[in-house]
Amino acid sequence: MNTALKHWKEAATVILAAGTRRRPVVNNLKDKAPFGGVENNSKQMWPHRSEFDYEVLLLKRSGKSGFMPNAYVFPGGLVDSSDFSSDWLQVFKSFRNSSHFGLGVVKQPHETRPPIFATDRAKMGSPVPGEVAFRICAVRETFEESGILLVVPQKADETQHQPPTLAPIVHKYDKHELNKWRSLVLKNPVNFIDMCKELECMPNIWAMHEWGNWLTPTGVYGEKRRYDTAFFICCLQEVPQTMQDEKEIIHFKWSTPSEILQSYESQEMWIAPPQFYELSRMCHFPLLHDLNHFSRERALEGCEPWLPVRLVSSDGYMLLLPGDELYPDNPDWMGENQVNMTTEKSLEELPATALHRIEFHSLYDATVNVNIKPRYNHRNPISKVSDNPVIKDNSKL
Repeated sequence: MNTALKHWKEAATVILAAGTRRRPVVNNLKDKAPFGGVENNSKQMWPHRSEFDYEVLLLKRSGKSGFMPNAYVFPGGLVDSSDFSSDWLQVFKSFRNSSHFGLGVVKQPHETRPPIFATDRAKMGSPVPGEVAFRICAVRETFEESGILLVVPQKADETQHQPPTLAPIVHKYDKHELNKWRSLVLKNPVNFIDMCKELECMPNIWAMHEWGNWLTPTGVYGEKRRYDTAFFICCLQEVPQTMQDEKEIIHFKWSTPSEILQSYESQEMWIAPPQFYELSRMCHFPLLHDLNHFSRERALEGCEPWLPVRLVSSDGYMLLLPGDELYPDNPDWMGENQVNMTTEKSLEELPATALHRIEFHSLYDATVNVNIKPRYNHRNPISKVSDNPVIKDNSKL
């Protein structure tokens, strides 16, 4: 783990998208309604749920949780020192001589990589690169929280771990044995290594495609609640059996991105800003194979770290993101200060030329406003201004 980070704790999360048996409905009104139609009573231009052939997993956090209680989140959690253990070299022994454990080389220059990926873990005593360890963390946390085990057999050759198709769920393991191991991993994450050795499997790090990097904004969740989180996306062939752990997670929900967004707007569930942003972004891809192809190809482009900066206005607040004309030139990357920007103006009165912001009129009334060109071949979320002319991103990041 990166002990040099004073104020942020490193974490990993995965957006799990799984294929459903239903066939998507072709919307004949696409020429009349941008992005394939509008969810009922929604001001956003999201595709109708019937157009999706996949669902996304969200887990509801316990009301006793110290961080975002009762929120629906993607699977994930804090990295553990065992995720960087040298014992993983034996588990991945067929990849020890492969560059980046067979993950492929990211094109992004090293000096612009987010610190969570760029930090030299060898200098910190770990032979496991961060790009591998955070994927292991995401797989482990998913198993702990939902019972979904994302692994591949150890004996398969290297080419089998980089398929262009959707990731399968391995069904050969006994259910009772997995429940036993899940209990052990929940007690101590180091048991995840022992489980992989005994079951002769490897965490399917090759199905985890780099998607983004979100940092907790300062001055929102308190001094001890700041996370530097690597976001991955994984596309599965089918919806796997899912079981909440009844501790940190009290409920799970598989739904299409537009259904989740609609439920949020209807105040049926609360999702955090990163979930709102990423689900709106996924609405560009109602078909799972398209989403898988895009995420797989785009992952090697890299990503940028996003530290949202909170700006409180007279009628709400917004989270400013890199590239927005109001985003500070020198945000508090170290997290040493808890600073909220303030203004007496309303949200509509604020400058709106280069936009990259999430506006909130209330806890359940959010809108992503963005018209800058996304970096690293990513896609902007679908929003009410997403069809405006693209403005060049002048962000220094």
